[in-house]
Amino acid sequence: MSRVSRTFKIAWGIFKALVGLVIALVMGFLLWRIGSAGNPKSVSSLTPNEKICQAYEENGGELLLLTQEQNSITRAENNYGYFSVTDHVFVPDANQVQLIFRYNNSTIRALVEDYGLAETPAREAELYDVTLLLAIDLTPENTEDNDGNDPESVRFVRVSASGEPTSDTTTLYNFRRFVFDVGESGEDLKTLMESGNLLAIYADIYYNQDIDYEKTPYGVLCLYDYETKTEEVKLSQKDRKALQSFARP
Repeated sequence: MSRVSRTFKIAWGIFKALVGLVIALVMGFLLWRIGSAGNPKSVSSLTPNEKICQAYEENGGELLLLTQEQNSITRAENNYGYFSVTDHVFVPDANQVQLIFRYNNSTIRALVEDYGLAETPAREAELYDVTLLLAIDLTPENTEDNDGNDPESVRFVRVSASGEPTSDTTTLYNFRRFVFDVGESGEDLKTLMESGNLLAIYADIYYNQDIDYEKTPYGVLCLYDYETKTEEVKLSQKDRKALQSFARP
C-alpha cells in the first residue's frame, strides 16, 4: 500500500469517527432535552383534595376524566414559547379542572427584560398567577355570536386556583400543578359541558406583581373550546393511589 493510500485511509477513519461523535452528541442532547421537558413524577398524577376524593368514592372508585387537544405553548409575538400547559383534565363529577403549567429558565430571563427587573428572581419563586377564564354562552340559540365578547351574548367567569400548586423543577424547566374547583366561582362544570353552553376555558397567566384582570394577560392558553372533540382520559394507577391515600381531616 502506498504512503498516499495509507494516509487517506487514516484520514477517512478519523473523519468517520468525528462524524459518529457529532451524531452521538446531538442525539444525547436531544434525549436530554426530551427528558428535561417531560413532567416530573411529583406532578404527573392527580392532586387529591376533598372534592375530587368525594366524587371518586361516590362513583364507586371511578372518575370520568376529559381533555382536549389544544395548542399547548404560547405563540404570540410578545410571549412566544414562554409558557406551556403540558397536561390538563376536566373532572365534571368533581366540578374541577387540573393542569400542569410549565415554563423554562429563559422565560424567567425574559420576565426580567419585559418588566425591567433589577435582578433575576430565583427559580423557586412563585412568579406567575394562573387562573381559569370560562366563557359561557348566554344565547345558545344563536351560534353566530359565540366568538365575541359582547356581555349580552357571552358571560366570562374567572376561577382561581384552590390552594398552593405542587411544584418541581428539572434542569431546564419549572413545573406547577394547579387545581381549580370550579364550584367556588358558583358554576357547575358538568352542567355547562352537558348543556353545550360552555364555549371555552382559558388559562390566563399574569406576572404576580402585575395582576390586573382587566388587562391583557401576560400569556393565554386555550384548554377547551366547544368546537373541538373532547376525549376521555384513563384514570391511572398512580391517580387511584393518590386518591385512595388522601387523608381527610
